[in-house]
Amino acid sequence: MTLRTVLAAALFAATLPMAPLTAVAADAPAVFDQVQPAKSKIAFVFTQMGVPVEGQFRKSKVDLAFDAVAPAKSTVRLDLDLSGIDAGSSDANQEVGGKAWFDLKNFPTATFVSSSVKPLGGNRYEMTGKLSIKGRTRDVTTPIVVTQAGNTAKFDGNFTLKRLEFGIGDGSWSDTSIVADEVKVSFHVEADRRAAK
Repeated sequence: MTLRTVLAAALFAATLPMAPLTAVAADAPAVFDQVQPAKSKIAFVFTQMGVPVEGQFRKSKVDLAFDAVAPAKSTVRLDLDLSGIDAGSSDANQEVGGKAWFDLKNFPTATFVSSSVKPLGGNRYEMTGKLSIKGRTRDVTTPIVVTQAGNTAKFDGNFTLKRLEFGIGDGSWSDTSIVADEVKVSFHVEADRRAAK
């Protein structure tokens, strides 16, 4: 091949259309941080007199940034408005807002702030962070399954907390034969992909 042929081939290649750089940008398409509150849910199950009772928190704010390429960089913060609790009935809702339970007058909000997100393989992860309720903070670790579909990711997980560690159910309510100490908490959060810049 002569030098003229090589130069001609190089000039021809230079005229070919190139794929836009934004199509391979590393940051924009990998991060899911647009939380969809209407499609998210935080629920719980506790046992009273041996009978499981289901409930949920209807008011919450989730700030989430899940990096699918570098999961360890992901962060989560949950602010839970405890006045939005649904414990199964209006009487129960009024009772748990009192001083012996959540003491909403002094502690209206519960918070969770993640400290680490660790990949476990496939679409499974482990998240650890600080959970604060009623002025008490404890470490919590929860498994998470992340399901991606197009521009949306779904995050599902659950963990068990011991209510007495947070002072939830003081006095006569601390009798675990009436209300069990363990409360199972589950969550489902949906978030859309960050828009490309």
